[in-house]
Amino acid sequence: MKSATKPANGHTNGAVEARPVTVPDFLSARARGVRLTMLTAYDYITARLLDRAGVDGILVGDSLGMVVQGNADSLSVTLDEMIYHTRITARGIQRSLLVADMPFMSFQVSPQQALENAGRLMKEGGAHAVKLEGGARSAATIAAISQADIPVMAHVGLTPQSVRRLGGFRVQRDEGRLLEDALAVEKAGAFAVVLECVPTEVAEKITAAVQIPTIGIGAGAGCDGQVLVTPDMLGLFDKLQPRFVKQYADLGEQIVEAVKAYCREVKEGTFPGPKHGFR
Repeated sequence: MKSATKPANGHTNGAVEARPVTVPDFLSARARGVRLTMLTAYDYITARLLDRAGVDGILVGDSLGMVVQGNADSLSVTLDEMIYHTRITARGIQRSLLVADMPFMSFQVSPQQALENAGRLMKEGGAHAVKLEGGARSAATIAAISQADIPVMAHVGLTPQSVRRLGGFRVQRDEGRLLEDALAVEKAGAFAVVLECVPTEVAEKITAAVQIPTIGIGAGAGCDGQVLVTPDMLGLFDKLQPRFVKQYADLGEQIVEAVKAYCREVKEGTFPGPKHGFR
């Protein structure tokens, strides 16, 4: 039923189409039989590579608190930091839909606060859309932002900003609450919803119940698309290795070996060689 090979805009000849992926492309993906692909980026170089590879959406996630800043969680990430990372990531994108996370306490105070901060991510950061955590409890906020024509991607299930209340990064199994949350964010105007750490069968039921695309991370193959943290899937971050991550490369080890070779050659006097100098 769903193709695993088409990008969001439906191009199928093996090359990535230059036309930018849009929110309507996400909304129509299911009807067109297209599975959506998303990965995280926090800088120009990574965004440029992901965009060139044909990923449909790039998420500037507040996961940067862990994989970039080295913190135990994402709670200390500020709005100004998110704007900065979104802005430099945007410079590397020609095609992918750029979604920026709204960090902890940038949207929880009031819908008005959330709207103003979402506007900053668009105006100052260059985001195409924003993402915020929470289901029914965030519905009024999602409505306020989306009514201002700022596209909102919702996030339910395991919400990392709730890690203190949840007691850790735990699988969320309350089917009734999860379904209620997904329906609430759809009604509020979200154009997509991330399902994180949700049992596969529950994610399938949610996907069948909503019209907007579901983007899974640890939610099985029944979602309309998938998202992963790029340093996880490339083997660059080894402090936390979630079960749902498939490691597609071990770039961390390759970098270590490359740096070892550089250090060795400098100490031995074999680098730089004649071809690396000027006359």
